Amino acid sequence: MPRYSVILGNLGNTCDRFLSTGYKNQPSKEIMIRQASEIEGVEGIELVGSWDIDEHNADQIGDLLGKYNLSCVSIIPDLFSQKKWGTGSIASKDPDIRAQAMDYLFSICEISRKIGCSLINIWPGQDGYDYCLQANYLAERQIIIENIKKLAFFYPDLRFSLEYKLKEPRTHSFLARASDTLLVAMATELPNVGVTIDTGHALFAYENMAESAVMLDMSGKKLFHLHFNDNYRYWDDDMIVGSVHLVEYVELLYWLKKIDYNGWYSMDQYPYREDGKHAIEESVKFIQAIERKLTPSAMKEIDNLLAEGKAVESQKWFREFIFS
Repeated sequence: MPRYSVILGNLGNTCDRFLSTGYKNQPSKEIMIRQASEIEGVEGIELVGSWDIDEHNADQIGDLLGKYNLSCVSIIPDLFSQKKWGTGSIASKDPDIRAQAMDYLFSICEISRKIGCSLINIWPGQDGYDYCLQANYLAERQIIIENIKKLAFFYPDLRFSLEYKLKEPRTHSFLARASDTLLVAMATELPNVGVTIDTGHALFAYENMAESAVMLDMSGKKLFHLHFNDNYRYWDDDMIVGSVHLVEYVELLYWLKKIDYNGWYSMDQYPYREDGKHAIEESVKFIQAIERKLTPSAMKEIDNLLAEGKAVESQKWFREFIFS
């Protein structure tokens, strides 16, 4: 059975670049945690380091999660929203900035241990480049590998999942696609380093979400974590799951069953103007609805379709699956 979680900030006041104060009032941490616990099926929370949790409030956040019977699914270190990371964090050209980034990651690992969280979801959003002749592709990619390896070697009891994104905030990210992120994870030669698929990031990288999931699974069970959202493929819109890409989600959920993915289904959206709780709730219900229809007989039908490879028959099946 899938386990559902939500990134805590999705339930708060999400801000865009046009109104930095956001369009809603910011609720307290406890209100957001309580709201998450009230969404049917949600059993976990993802926290963003510095935004949601740090060494000063870790005990308080841990107590609140216990109070509302929620697990801490992962901590996402804030390697993207601070001024000092503007030109990179773990792959910065400045060795002092790299050292600060690693010290911060080590502190996040200690907090994770303290509250019983076993996964660190690393999205080094500022590690990339904007112009030609700006990045040393060889040196900076090697630095990422070495720093991730150092971290994962020191904390063998934790799992480190690398989240990729084609672009933004840089025009080019070093961890841009499933394939090049897998290469980084495998280059560490450590079993506790894997990859996060953010479905929206995969979509606007023009990946097939299901194919990426299968590729990561084939490469040593390297699919560690999933973030769910939707978009129109040209930007990271972080919309309600299934609002655009219905059939791709059916295929993805089929393959997640086939590969026996046992990680979390974590909601990662930016409902700028919508009620956050209701938006997350709709995403969870959408996935649950597909899950209910993917019965053993439906799974067998898809198996047969894949064996035949006939597009018209596949589209007929989708129509009947969706509208019957």
